[in-house]
Amino acid sequence: METAQSRSRSRSRQRATQPGAITAFARFVACGGGVGLASSFAVGALGSWIPWILANALITAVSTLLATELHSRFTFGAGGRASRRQHAQSAGSAVAAYAVTCVAMLALRQLVSTPDPALEQVVYLSASAFAGVARFAVLRLVVFARSHSHAAGTRGGARPLPATVARTAARANAAELCRAA
Repeated sequence: METAQSRSRSRSRQRATQPGAITAFARFVACGGGVGLASSFAVGALGSWIPWILANALITAVSTLLATELHSRFTFGAGGRASRRQHAQSAGSAVAAYAVTCVAMLALRQLVSTPDPALEQVVYLSASAFAGVARFAVLRLVVFARSHSHAAGTRGGARPLPATVARTAARANAAELCRAA
């Protein structure tokens, strides 16, 4: 059974292991950049078999799942698997990143009728980097924010009591009710 004191110690350890902004950004670049670089080549390869926009959507979905897990475990110091809420919020930021890369590639195709694959890579990676910086801010400040997960349980004012305290209080109240009757 978890006591209030052990929960407090656990929160203190979690805050102590949460990396600073610079460390988190370096980890974000390493994890997200690695996944993004692999995604770039995967989109290029898959885009030669199916329409590019569909290839980008498929690769974005898979890479978002992978990157969210990596960010949960390593980048932001959560130390475990990402929750469904975190995956959903991360997916929202990935949709925005997908839109940025699509617009960049469509603009390239409007400017250059048959762009060189190297130019496509430069444009795609530049758009991904721009979107990545925005995603870092969203993930750090919203999706994996420590105060978000801890404050959510305490906003209403009342917090659930540990089971032993609740049972003891219920027995005492029942005894008082019997005496009062």
